Amino acid sequence: MFAKILVPLDRSPLAECVLPHAIALARCLDSQLMFLHVLSLPDKQDQLRAVDPLEWQLRRAEAESYLQGVCVRVREAGVSCETQVNDGNAAEQIVACARDNEVGLVLIASHGQSGLSDWNISSVAQKVIVRASTSLMIVRAYQPAQADSAILRYRRVLVPLDSSARAECVFPLAAALTRVPDTQVLLAHVVQRPQMPRRTPPSQEDSDLADRIVERNRSEAEQYLEVVRSQLPPAAVETRLLISNHVATALHKLADQENADLVLLSAHGYSGEMRWPYGGLVAGFVAYGSSPLLIFQDAPAKEIAPTPAEVAAQNYGRR
Repeated sequence: MFAKILVPLDRSPLAECVLPHAIALARCLDSQLMFLHVLSLPDKQDQLRAVDPLEWQLRRAEAESYLQGVCVRVREAGVSCETQVNDGNAAEQIVACARDNEVGLVLIASHGQSGLSDWNISSVAQKVIVRASTSLMIVRAYQPAQADSAILRYRRVLVPLDSSARAECVFPLAAALTRVPDTQVLLAHVVQRPQMPRRTPPSQEDSDLADRIVERNRSEAEQYLEVVRSQLPPAAVETRLLISNHVATALHKLADQENADLVLLSAHGYSGEMRWPYGGLVAGFVAYGSSPLLIFQDAPAKEIAPTPAEVAAQNYGRR
């Protein structure tokens, strides 16, 4: 499924929070890990200062030694890996490395060398998420670290579904995860109450209509969950059917209540809108979720339209 997984590291303890997840996924999916370190070029304020070639080579040697040390630990856990050191802008180099090496999954920490902040993800992570055009996994660096990087197991994997074929793209990955003992997959579907925007309170007739729609959708959702759960090992699957005014809010609460240690989402769902790399639900989990999040990119890169900023940068250059 993911023959190669790209893992960017910046030599910080925060960024290394991804290592237990990298090892767990590589073992489960029989993937090779590719560790990348980017040597950042001087920023605009320092560009007038000449770069010392000797200092630069020392930095490169230190980075290569660091990655080799990481590889030793990973290989001891029985996982194949390789390393690469690039020069340039961190986010741009991560995206380019993923593209050039036909990486199936980019596994990135929410924060790294710049430290934790009030933002749920760092600026580098945000740029990679928007531009990578491949499947992504985000590990929250502010969550407690795994003591032993070689023994992580996903106990509760939350898989939100919306009855669409696109949302079900994650099933092969979910099935692979259930091969690990004690892994439980929670298939969740939220029936949303119909919105009735109006200046006056809804009438009894309006409320009755909304109740009938909810009941019909609830009945359909029950049947749907029974069908899709048959695609996974019965002993490893549970279902959750919720009724809420807000789908995203209900799923965030469910992830917290169930202590989900992984949320598995398709990049797009029922709407299938390809204008952006991700649908609204995924964007909400990126910005506000606290669990590790794996986003399966269901859309080919060529189908995702470039943003006006990308077009302008390509046409006029970056100045």
